[in-house]
Amino acid sequence: MKFFDEALISVTAGNGGNGAVSFRREKYIPRGGPDGGDGGRGGSVLIVADLNLNTLIDYRYTRIYRAQHGEGGRGSDCYGKGGADLTLRVPVGTVITDSATGEPLADLDVDGASTIVAQGGNGGLGNIHFKSSVNRAPRQSTSGQPGETRELKLELKVLADVGLLGLPNAGKSTFIRAVSAAKPKVADYPFTTLQPNLGVVRVGENQSFVIADIPGLIRGASEGAGLGHRFLKHLQRTRVLLHLIDAAPFDPAVDPVADAHAIVEELRNYAEELFLKPRWVVINKIDLIPPEERAARIADLTHALQATGPIFAVSAATGEGCVALCQKIMQFLEARTEHA
Repeated sequence: MKFFDEALISVTAGNGGNGAVSFRREKYIPRGGPDGGDGGRGGSVLIVADLNLNTLIDYRYTRIYRAQHGEGGRGSDCYGKGGADLTLRVPVGTVITDSATGEPLADLDVDGASTIVAQGGNGGLGNIHFKSSVNRAPRQSTSGQPGETRELKLELKVLADVGLLGLPNAGKSTFIRAVSAAKPKVADYPFTTLQPNLGVVRVGENQSFVIADIPGLIRGASEGAGLGHRFLKHLQRTRVLLHLIDAAPFDPAVDPVADAHAIVEELRNYAEELFLKPRWVVINKIDLIPPEERAARIADLTHALQATGPIFAVSAATGEGCVALCQKIMQFLEARTEHA
């Protein structure tokens, strides 16, 4: 199934039913009086977060949604039936925005969370509401109110504790395969990852966290270059970022340090909130460095990167250093939870 994390839809709530004008007509009751009932309320449109969904693909093909109208009132004091509400289900982590005004309407980040995005119209009043001592036979009634119509933007931000970032071919997909049961596609060409991948990392009994791998970033990503800019939003809910750096690029002209600083600048340009998140540097592919040169190479990179957070050296291909890194991440997340 394809991964869709954005959708534009139109929702329309039901109109309220009209009030009725009616008079009681029964044998032996010549002046029965008004008995027109009210119209029913129109159905509303609700959106509910559902843990069983993981993509907005359903809203890619069906974009117009309408709730049921309320029934009109009838005689004999009969009120019209209210229209049924329309419930739309979306993945947990969906942000709903009014696309016309840009107003954020809801952030459904918990399973079962719901919001009304279009309110149904109230039903009209029947003529039973207009009788008085001076108006014994009222012929007034009111029409039902129209339901709301809205153009909505649905945007999915995946829920993960840890987010992976880095250039294409930095080894992010290999890393997530090494530490979790997720099996993203791995190849030696850029943009192997075309959609976010989630993996559950189990560190110990009752100890686990969720890690997200997004397509690789390149220079200019915050302005729309490459693929990663579409998925930067998926890192906004994470609690810590792992910045993977290729310690042994195939192209000798590539400068891992300059590229790392460029990626950090892309985070700053995209969102200050993302730039300020805890960010750990992971020097990957150390298995490709000769053993006698490995320590010096790691020391040089560590000094040049001038990172403010922890720095780890791992090999996602062989698994070297991955277990220790995951244990440190688990300790960090547990500490953050205790102080939250």
